[in-house]
Amino acid sequence: MSGSPLELARAAVGDEPAWLVGGAVRDRLLGRSAGDVDVDVAVAGDPRVAARRIARAAGGAAFRLSGEFGAWRAVGPGHAWHVDLVPLRDGDIAADLAARDFTVNAMAEPLAGGELLDPHGGREDLAARRLRMVGPGAFSDDPLRTLRAVRLAVELDLALEPGTAAAVAAHAAEIARVAPERVFGELKRVVCAPAARTGLELMEAAGLTRAVLPELAALRGVEQNVFHHADVYDHTLEVLDAVAAIERDPEAAGLGEHAGAVAALLAEPFADELTRGEALRFAALLHDIAKPATRAVLPGGRVTFSGHDAKGAAMARAVLQRLRASERLADFVAALTRHHLRLGFLVHERAGGGLPRRAAWRYLRATAPYSAEVTLLTVADRLGTRGKNAEPAIAAHLELARELLGEALAERGAPPRAPLVRGDELARELGLEPGPALGELLARLEEDRYAGDIATREDALRRARELRG
Repeated sequence: MSGSPLELARAAVGDEPAWLVGGAVRDRLLGRSAGDVDVDVAVAGDPRVAARRIARAAGGAAFRLSGEFGAWRAVGPGHAWHVDLVPLRDGDIAADLAARDFTVNAMAEPLAGGELLDPHGGREDLAARRLRMVGPGAFSDDPLRTLRAVRLAVELDLALEPGTAAAVAAHAAEIARVAPERVFGELKRVVCAPAARTGLELMEAAGLTRAVLPELAALRGVEQNVFHHADVYDHTLEVLDAVAAIERDPEAAGLGEHAGAVAALLAEPFADELTRGEALRFAALLHDIAKPATRAVLPGGRVTFSGHDAKGAAMARAVLQRLRASERLADFVAALTRHHLRLGFLVHERAGGGLPRRAAWRYLRATAPYSAEVTLLTVADRLGTRGKNAEPAIAAHLELARELLGEALAERGAPPRAPLVRGDELARELGLEPGPALGELLARLEEDRYAGDIATREDALRRARELRG
């Protein structure tokens, strides 16, 4: 059987009382396409039965949503859409809507067709671009709603009604008792929203940052050296803005001929339902979190943060593990944090001419397999650093970044290059045993090849004998 998710839901529930509810109604009123592909239905009958009927008819799958009050989800082929089915609270649609979080989510339409039910003024609030809680118990019932308020405000471009904003702040600390997976689900959507910075500022104002990301809150007021125009917190938000700008328009961000390849790279699915570009936003958010712990003032007043890259990598990994993010995302963010200073150091090595091939090789090997993404983070970091000597420093950094980005993208799209001499051949020729020494020798030969010093098997064997003395 084919049909839209809504048509499939109608067929699945049959004559049982059921209502289209929540975000599906809201999005349809806003004319957003999500209302067509993400459907929420409250049913008087068994949601499991209806979910399985939908999945069977569409050739999809059905499963229970963990911790979601008996809710079931049916997903279409390829996860192109989903229908969430929840049991009707107390068997009464009025009671069900009264228990919901915000008025814009507390509207319903009979699934079989009929008038909109809007007992709490959600339609009027949508027209006024206002987010208002349904009742005073909204946040104590489920503290995750404090973060959801921020997420909805930035996704839908709504302003928090003053009483609702005060209630969010009053209940912010209670989010600590919410399952980390649920918190991360909302946080991802804040960080990945077009207005991500506004969302983070709302979180900070409400006290949610201290509850969800205390490491980020700790950056506020941490002053930097003369090459920075902002404290570490505001710098971090500017780096996040720069990553978002690169996602939107890599060419305008100064990436020139690599713009198309960068756009394609950042649009790739990565992990945790994030694209690579969205994963890069988390690296921007966490890349400097070790600065408070590593800040020092040298004689003469110079401010330093020695080791904040290595310490920050461990801290970023710990943050994402606490939020129950995937190991892949944690590895990615930790790697980018660990290497976000590396390209900046190379700017000075390039002064007066091109970057030596060996230096480029070492950069690409150190940052693999994320050389392109590390390079993009360094660009965003540089664009967010506008203190003393900013303009020439940005220009020099962008020039080198384009050079290395071209190399990184070319390597990423190319098949692995066969070595000039295999490890077993080299071991046999030189009488070496397999082990670290052999691996180091092979790596050095690849560096020499990249630098243009060797080109054939014979060259490689000769160079290996020289290196062995």
